[in-house]
Amino acid sequence: MIRPIVAYGNPILRRVCKPIQPDHKNLSELIANMWDTLYNSNGVGLAAPQINQDIRLFLVDTLQIVEGADEEDKDSYKDEKPIKQAFINPTVISLQGNEWKYNEGCLSIPKVREDIMRNEQVTLSYQDENFAQHTQTFDGITARVILHEYDHIEGKLFIDYISPLKKRLIKTKLDNISKGKVRVDYRMIFPK
Repeated sequence: MIRPIVAYGNPILRRVCKPIQPDHKNLSELIANMWDTLYNSNGVGLAAPQINQDIRLFLVDTLQIVEGADEEDKDSYKDEKPIKQAFINPTVISLQGNEWKYNEGCLSIPKVREDIMRNEQVTLSYQDENFAQHTQTFDGITARVILHEYDHIEGKLFIDYISPLKKRLIKTKLDNISKGKVRVDYRMIFPK
């Protein structure tokens, strides 16, 4: 089932999310719904707060970025190890490598994109859908998407990384999003 995406301005996007227990009710169904929602909105990552759930869960699918790259971008992704997976109760263990710039966007902040600096690698401790524990290092575009989604469960948004001047320049767009004055191809929930 496709869920509506929570829009910028909703307080749930600023909450630090709660850990998930193995007996979490209907977790498999929730994850399936999140995959449906992610693909319906043409995203590459989705965190639980974006569908109004304040739990430590997010999905990442960088296969579609790497496999769907056009000819001029294919070289940018030739060393990538793309993934499609769910992350439960993740914790960032360490950040490695240089910071690099990439133009990010967010389903909760539609039609706003900004260049954001993030590390090349992240080592993450997390549980999979069966609550098996893993520690793994990710790099490149996959590390970036993971860090973006991880921020969501920590109550952060990608626009928190831009300068105060840039924030002032996009203030009207952000205000319009929080008021529901934005057109997108997917359902959204706007703040009351």
